Amino acid sequence: MSAIRVILNGKKAILEEVREAIFAARAHGNIDIRVTFEGGDAARFVKEAINDGCTRIVAAGGDGTVNELTNALMKSSADTKPELAILPLGTANDFATACHVPSSLFDALMLALKGKSYPVDCIQAGEDYFINVASCGFGAQVTTNTPVALKNFLGGGAYTISGLVQALNFEPFQGTFSLPDQVANRHIIVAAICNGRQAGGGQVLAPIACIDDGLMDIVSFSQFTKDDLHQVLSEIRDPMVSGKFIERVQVNKASWTSKAAIPINLDGEPITTNNIDFEVHQQSLNLVLPDDCPLLTCNQPQAQ
Repeated sequence: MSAIRVILNGKKAILEEVREAIFAARAHGNIDIRVTFEGGDAARFVKEAINDGCTRIVAAGGDGTVNELTNALMKSSADTKPELAILPLGTANDFATACHVPSSLFDALMLALKGKSYPVDCIQAGEDYFINVASCGFGAQVTTNTPVALKNFLGGGAYTISGLVQALNFEPFQGTFSLPDQVANRHIIVAAICNGRQAGGGQVLAPIACIDDGLMDIVSFSQFTKDDLHQVLSEIRDPMVSGKFIERVQVNKASWTSKAAIPINLDGEPITTNNIDFEVHQQSLNLVLPDDCPLLTCNQPQAQ
């Protein structure tokens, strides 16, 4: 019988729907539960699972919980690293949603028990890792004090003139992006380093990103003036094109250097730094996914 170990965010442990889904899924496989209580518990439970010989663990929580387990797994020995599945219990669940992990808790647990794992990429940022998106600059503050119009700037949808004017008043971060084939000096309002495709509650940042292609999609929004509004709006409306103010590149490594420290949000984990390296670790984690996951290269239109 299939067996998994669920590492459950303690804030979600009291939810009746979580308990009901786990009890129902136990008719189809062995499910052990570990509940986090304080910082460091998730990493400790991953280490315990490895020592116990568990071959598949489940991140039961939001994107932050997925990030905690991803970090713990990436810092573990490759030959003992369990497969990772997701039970989406967060507010946004951006990564799980983009991967088509079922929103039904029972169905997600059945996928965790019976589904196939696929080798996927992780991105290292300094000493840490993330599996979905790192947002930098203004975007790192998006969940707390950013106007909705600016929060949606990369979605390709309705972006109001008033939102753009507010962006004009934001002091950009001046620094240098070093890429494998170029060094670019930029005045960045916001940037996103993407393994997945969306963040911020469903905002699509990198519409062609795949999580197993060995590449990160970097999207940067540079300083502009009121005279540039027409061009900026044009670039926002076409999220597939790299333009003068919104640039999009795919690379396997990149570095950011600046005099002033820039806020960065790694799948919900905030840091501040003025010098950081990003590097893709290709297919370094085995992730349980639906066979039709749209973020896998095998499911892209050109591969059919």
